[in-house]
Formats: sequence, structure tokens, C-alpha cells
Amino acid sequence: MKTKLLFIALFSITLISNAQQAVNLSMGADYANEVFYDFSENESYSYTAADWDIAFLRTSAYAFATRINDGAGIELFEVSTTPSDYATVDIANEANWTQLYNSDTDWMLGAFDQGTASYGWGEYNPTTHVVEGTTTFVLKYEDGTYRKFFIEDFYSGYTFKYSTWDATNQTWSTDVTETVANTSNPNRIFNYYNLADEAEVMAEPEATAWDLKFTRFTTDYPYNGTTMKYTVTGVLHHPDVTVAENTENGAGDPNAQTYMTEINTIGYDWKVLNASYQYDIVSDMYYYVKDVDNNVYRLHFTSFEGSSTGNLSFNAEDVTSQLSVTNFDNGDSFGFYPNPAQGQIEILYENQISTDVNVAIYSMTGQKVLEKELKNDGFYNQKLDISHLNTGNYVIKFSTGNQSTTKKLIVQ
Repeated sequence: MKTKLLFIALFSITLISNAQQAVNLSMGADYANEVFYDFSENESYSYTAADWDIAFLRTSAYAFATRINDGAGIELFEVSTTPSDYATVDIANEANWTQLYNSDTDWMLGAFDQGTASYGWGEYNPTTHVVEGTTTFVLKYEDGTYRKFFIEDFYSGYTFKYSTWDATNQTWSTDVTETVANTSNPNRIFNYYNLADEAEVMAEPEATAWDLKFTRFTTDYPYNGTTMKYTVTGVLHHPDVTVAENTENGAGDPNAQTYMTEINTIGYDWKVLNASYQYDIVSDMYYYVKDVDNNVYRLHFTSFEGSSTGNLSFNAEDVTSQLSVTNFDNGDSFGFYPNPAQGQIEILYENQISTDVNVAIYSMTGQKVLEKELKNDGFYNQKLDISHLNTGNYVIKFSTGNQSTTKKLIVQ
């Protein structure tokens, strides 16, 4: 009796974890904020979108990436790959500059990394083993401000200089030189810098505390049979997260999805501007978000109010228990297919050291309707006859030694 009650309690917890969670977020009027969201904790973090100009990858002494805040309307131009040209930048030559863009598929390819130097903005010095700057850039702001910018080198951090164009006196201000070390803001992916304030700013939560970023970004937008660079509002996902997009009614199989690393897999096109200049949600578009711990969440947007409020909402459902394979700490693994099933299922499992390997199926009320001892010590696939089970939902429980897992089974 105690065992049955314990299982019912565990099963109840599983049902709770699989329940849809209604999530309401706001980017604020005119998308004033960037919002990060974490599924496992149902937690969000908001940062003022215009607080930063440049983001510097800080997670490695050997890998770098440098992104412009395109969501705040800042444009980046490559002016010259001759270092001495920094001193003679003339904004009257803007038409001859080359505009650069952040990648919207890879966090590690920022706009500065798209320059024509070997490393985007610089060249590797084999003597010093440091990437040294060669490229002069200009940042152009929505209010007409210009700043010239030069990354001098990267060595466990970024040393750079910049100055601001004085339109009244037609001259550049005195250079500001700064170093942003990778050790700044530990446990985060990027360091952020505000050129006007000459200061580092905090603009993202710790790397383990978010899955999605709601923001504005530049993308290749369809236009007259081709594409154009255009700033959109949408979602970019964490570099360690993968996402699948699926057209369905909300009952898709997380095992059958193709999970993508491109950070714009969710992107912006889950909403459509209608004739009344209001946003309609694409009703049959669902997303499966797999986090760094291999938990999977089904995401479906339910509203988006646009720039008037920046409010949006979605439903999130933990569907991890529907995944076909579970890996245990002792090296054992368990999975089954198909699901939904008719007549029989195929049990796949690998057993390393445990002597007791068991599979059982329970009804929604906690009644055990099938139990079978399985072979141990090796990798096996074994058919399980379920033809006597009525159509409906069940829970399949696999036990190996002192570890167990439960998964949802649908019988058709």
C-alpha cells in the first residue's frame, strides 16, 4: 500500500511538472527593455535595451566575439583596415563605408567579427600570440551621433579606443582608451560597455539563468522576392539551448523534432501584423526548447501587443517526461517507442551493473496494469505486448537498481 501511495505521489508531481504554465512578460513601451527568461525556474530578468553599445564575449581567453547593439538602432561601419586611418576619419565619406551586421544565427559572430581583416577587426601576431587591431569602425546612432572605434588588441580581454564627433566644431573629441577584461561580470557570456558613459554595464543574467532573450535584432527580412536587412522584435535563444519549430495543434512528440542550434529558430515570425495594425499569433506554430540539462519545454505564444506596451504572453509546458531516452547516473539508460502506441511497444535499455531491472505500466489512477522483469547486464531491445490495455493515457515506470524514471505512454 505504501508503495502504491508513493507512486501516486510521484505521478502527481509529474502531472504538475507537465501542466501548462501561462507566462506574461513585457519589453515595455517602444521595446525599452530586453527580457531574459528561464523555463526551469519560470523566472525573467529585464534590462534597459539602450544601456549598452557593444557586447564583448568574455567566456574564453582564446575565443572572442564583439556585437553591436543593433536593437537600439546603432549602425556599425567598417572605414579602413589601415590602422593610421583612424586619425583621419571623415564622416563626409560615409557613403564609402561598409555597413556590418551581427549574425542572428550565431552569438559568436558579432558585427565587428564580420570585418575584412582575418579576425574581423584585426590580425594575429605570431610573435606576441595576440590579435592586434587593424580596422577602424564608426558607430552611427539614431540621433545622428558618430563615434569612431578601434579595438587595439585582445588578450584575455579587449583594449580599445574611441572618440565622438563634435558636429559644432567639426572635430573629434579626445580619445578614450579602455580595457574590458574577461574577468568582469563572472558567470556571464558577454560584458557590455556604454561609450557615452565610459563604463561597463550589466545587461544580462548569469549564463545558467536564462534560456530565451526577448529583444530587437537585425535579420534578412523577405521583401519583393529578395531580402533586406531589417530590425525585428522577437526571440533569440541561449548558445547552449537548441530549439525545434513544429506546425501542430499542441500535441506534438518532442522525440520527433529536429532541434536547431541557430539562435533565431524562434525568431520573429510567430506573429503577423494584420490590416488593423494589431498582431495576430500564428496559432499552429509551436516550439520545443531543449535546455542545457536536456529538459524540453513546449512553447506556444498566445499574445503580442506590439510597441505600444511591449507586452506578450505564451504557454510553456514541461514535456521532458515524454522524451524517449533517460540516462541514469550509473550509466544505465532507458527508452521506448512508439508513443502513441498500438498493440505493442519496443523497450530499449542498457544495463551496466544493476541486478534488478523492471518495467511497469500504471493507469491514471495509479493501478499497476502490467509489470515485467527485464534481462540485466548489457544492451537490449525487447517488445512489450500492450494489446490488452484500453485506449488512454498511462505511465510507464522503469527501475534499475535504486534508480527509476517515469514517462507518459499514450495507447491508441
